[in-house]
Amino acid sequence: MVDIEQANREALSRLLSAQPVLTDMGLAKDVIPGMGEKTLLHAGPPITWERMSGPMRGAVMAACLYEGWAADPEEAQRVAASGQISFDPCHHHHAVGPMAGVTSPNMPVFVIENRDRGNKAYCSMNEGLGKVMRMGAFAPEVIEHLKWMLHVLYPNLHAGIRKAAEVQGGIDLKNLIAQALHMGDEMHNRNKAGTSLFLRALTPFLIEAVPNCRDLAEVLRFIDKNDHFFLNLAMAAAKASTEAAHDVEGSSLVTIMARNGTDMGIQVSGLGRRWFTCQAALPDVLLFPGFTKDDVNRDIGDSAIMETLGVGGFALAAAPAIVQFIGGTPADAAKYTLEMYEITLGENTMYSIPSLNFRGTPTGIDVLKVAETGITPVLDTGAANKEPGKGQVGAGIVRMPAEAFTKAAEAFVEKYLED
Repeated sequence: MVDIEQANREALSRLLSAQPVLTDMGLAKDVIPGMGEKTLLHAGPPITWERMSGPMRGAVMAACLYEGWAADPEEAQRVAASGQISFDPCHHHHAVGPMAGVTSPNMPVFVIENRDRGNKAYCSMNEGLGKVMRMGAFAPEVIEHLKWMLHVLYPNLHAGIRKAAEVQGGIDLKNLIAQALHMGDEMHNRNKAGTSLFLRALTPFLIEAVPNCRDLAEVLRFIDKNDHFFLNLAMAAAKASTEAAHDVEGSSLVTIMARNGTDMGIQVSGLGRRWFTCQAALPDVLLFPGFTKDDVNRDIGDSAIMETLGVGGFALAAAPAIVQFIGGTPADAAKYTLEMYEITLGENTMYSIPSLNFRGTPTGIDVLKVAETGITPVLDTGAANKEPGKGQVGAGIVRMPAEAFTKAAEAFVEKYLED
């Protein structure tokens, strides 16, 4: 019989020992394993075009326009529905994507390496807030912005990151996340400190590597004005960390939580690559002006990898100011964090919360504890309009549905605990 406690110690140790470092960038088709010329990666568990939510469909249409597979939104819909495109979860390719998470072959992505075990993870660049592709928008200005990111932001960032890798081996993301948690971020919906720290770390290398001052100024201004820029880097760091803990025989540690706007799904370290899914939840959202609760799509995005790592909603006590964006009070934020210790295997040795006397964040979701206690993971998340093309409607709190965890716990018991 497998020693489950020992297996969980091993999985948690791998998670805590991960050393995610930003080392490079590249086009998705060139660096992401298994990325075909007509492949679109997406957030969450597997899904077909027919079952995709509005924002997911909108992002797919945007990708078709961006790639030149379609000339207008109507043609983009036809191409998406035609069967010409292969849809696959980001998680199947060591990648993650926020909200719709749609990543196309010619989109630039960050390359993060876990220096502890050598595995790599990938994520696209963050566009900013509002009417953006990841929220399902596909208007001409959305595509134009994506092209600017490809032709201006990417080559210059790439040059700076390569210079950082050449001089010092890359940029240590684990260190930046740890610092940002002490500066009011929780790393999911508040990345103001993380973005600032990243800009501070990268700027000297950008100055050395970028010959065109106008381009350099554009890049610096964009990152400076986009408080969410670091989110995608943090997500890839989280993916590189959690994936290191996967495939530990007998471990009940959750290594993936992801949503696609229709379903949510999880994977468990000791249960291989099997998805356990159920209907995605409806977030409790603090709405932007002009929107109502009827506009809110079901929960969407791979950004739940932040909570899988032990930050985001699990570190809300570190980010009292975030309640201005997601709703609630600072006391609510602390309460959520304290509750998450009930369903985790340990406390983080690197990520800590000043207001809890620098206690390590609750880390390592145990699917058996979730099933036993009935306490489900809490996330703070962005929310997209359920109609394609309309973008973000707000941000708020969401609980992961219990059903997926119950299914996984039953499968775990059947595999490891029944005679």
